[in-house]
Amino acid sequence: MFLARRLSLAVLGLGSLAATIAAGPPTTPPTTPPQKGVGINIANIDPSVKPCEDFFHYASGNWLKNNPVPAAESRWGSFNELADHNNATLRAILNDAAKNAAKAPKGSNAQKVGDFYASAMDSAAIEAAGLKYLQPHLNRIAAIKDLSEMQQFLADPKAHAGSVWYGSGVGQDDKISTQYAVQLGQGGLSLPDRDYYLKEDARSKAIRTAYDAYLVNTFKLLGDDEAVAKANAATVQRIETRLAKASKSRVDLRDPYANYNKMTLAQADAAYPNLTLPLALKENGLAAAKEVIVGQPEFMKEVNTMLKEEPLADQKQYLRFHLVNSVTPALPKAFGDESFKLTQVQTGAKKQQPRWKRMLGSTDRALGEAFGQLYVDKAFSAVSKARVKQMIENLRVAYAERIKATDWMSAGTKAEALKKLNAFTVKIGYPDKWKDYSSLNISRESYLNNLFAAQEWANKEEVNHFGKPIDRNEWVMTPPTVNAYYNPPMNEIVFPAGILQPPFYDPKADDAVNYGGVGAVIGHEMTHGFDDQGRQYNAEGNLKDWWTKEDADKFNAKADIVGKQFDAFMPLDSVHVNGKLTMGENLADLGGLTIAYQAFEKTPQAKAQAKIEGFTPEQRFFLAYAQIWRTNARPEYLRQQVQTDPHSPAQFRTNGPLMNMPEFYKAFGCQDGNKMMRAQADRSKIW
Repeated sequence: MFLARRLSLAVLGLGSLAATIAAGPPTTPPTTPPQKGVGINIANIDPSVKPCEDFFHYASGNWLKNNPVPAAESRWGSFNELADHNNATLRAILNDAAKNAAKAPKGSNAQKVGDFYASAMDSAAIEAAGLKYLQPHLNRIAAIKDLSEMQQFLADPKAHAGSVWYGSGVGQDDKISTQYAVQLGQGGLSLPDRDYYLKEDARSKAIRTAYDAYLVNTFKLLGDDEAVAKANAATVQRIETRLAKASKSRVDLRDPYANYNKMTLAQADAAYPNLTLPLALKENGLAAAKEVIVGQPEFMKEVNTMLKEEPLADQKQYLRFHLVNSVTPALPKAFGDESFKLTQVQTGAKKQQPRWKRMLGSTDRALGEAFGQLYVDKAFSAVSKARVKQMIENLRVAYAERIKATDWMSAGTKAEALKKLNAFTVKIGYPDKWKDYSSLNISRESYLNNLFAAQEWANKEEVNHFGKPIDRNEWVMTPPTVNAYYNPPMNEIVFPAGILQPPFYDPKADDAVNYGGVGAVIGHEMTHGFDDQGRQYNAEGNLKDWWTKEDADKFNAKADIVGKQFDAFMPLDSVHVNGKLTMGENLADLGGLTIAYQAFEKTPQAKAQAKIEGFTPEQRFFLAYAQIWRTNARPEYLRQQVQTDPHSPAQFRTNGPLMNMPEFYKAFGCQDGNKMMRAQADRSKIW
């Protein structure tokens, strides 16, 4: 049971070059003269709120009042607005591809993208097919007679049961970043987090009740009578609760050392004999692997026990449900309707997103770079790529200056930090080398079969990395994605074309807007290389301590201040942000904004100090930053975010960093006693 591995990336919420810090002062690319009304929407500002009391509601208060969360969404903000803008382009591309797929050369990206989307949108054909294409997979699960046959099924790369028991795949070795390694870790749950199964508060119980209804109704749609469906639902809940109890918390998963346990294949086989790892590796083309990295040994031990102890009939019901749950959009509408009822309870969404939007996302996940090539041809220019590249180098220089100026780092640690900063690889817009989909067969016959074919292709693509040099051209996000990421073992920062548009980046806007927008995004991803997790990886991307103990202690003390700050934030009554879970993102926001500000101060606009629309350059910088985080969210979504997401709610991603920045106080004339102005002893300054 090898599945495409989910990488542990530092994500914003968000060809390649290996650059070094430039000598001398940074340069600023030519910019269009600032235009009134470009970059910052003054109408978003709520002048009834004082900026030094609540900058989030000052900068975007009118927007928040005028943009309630749409019925099909659980939150709504600038990320969603930009994604909608992208989706208009992407939908036109897909409709055109679907219409012309028959004319495209068979096996071409255009044919595959067109036929995949067309099959996904053909809801009439999906209804008419019923369970026709799923039934062979259900029959295969039903035919399993004993543990040996179960082990053979789980080892088969063409078996489909969704994400069951545990996660597995091939990825970079955290301690030897020049090699790929086989990796195993906890998984097998359907709800978003272990705590959903274990907590006894009213909301957790309500979600479990909704999940039980989803399970029962799904089994009934598969043909079970009421009594059998209820029994099978209870079985799935029981098995998943047992897995949840063995799972580490999301905070514990943030410790890269604790989650790195390398052992020989012989040792792993002896520890977990019921997983039949030698068989699984052999069936997946990984017979040459002699070692595995186990993320959570105690969890794997429990799975090993469960495969022996749990009745075979119960295991088959668990597989049966996970199979259906993994392909719900490719089944008759009744299955999707039941799934959405659970989503409503979890997120508060009032109606399901239109099918075209959901299937657009499915096409992006299955054929991301084939689809992405069509997107960048229309939506991303070489000029934008060059200008963003220059901004990145300007921020790199500013970061070096901040590192050198720290009064808490020793000379040796500073040297290693600068070495790591020098070694950052930068990727902008889209891959220099696109993935080859030639071995993936897509037709219009069955969306379900297309999903399975894409899954098998992705798994094979990942497994084929093993034993080869690290593919440093590979991207984890697709070009249209409105996000960005830092990848510790690669020591790379990556900015897809999708996010390099207004409000994050606008070629017509002044530098204050772009540095407060995409500049803060760039600084955010850079800072992930030095946050509580990223700082544990060296310049080569290896998990290796390069800090003196004294410097590490000082860093942790400064980070703890940020943790306590965010622990105190409450998006809802009695619901607190988890400062430990969100530590990395909060540090990245604070560092990113600090570095972006330093880089901006070197620009001609900052030096000229001319006002635009009544705001100084510095005020426009901070307004641009705040307006990219404008977000309304449903209370159900906020509760889920606080429990499962390493990113803090948008209000605190805005105000939290600013409350530590004297530069912000100065820009808006904040005084002691203002809510946005922390006492000196309560601030955290790291970079």
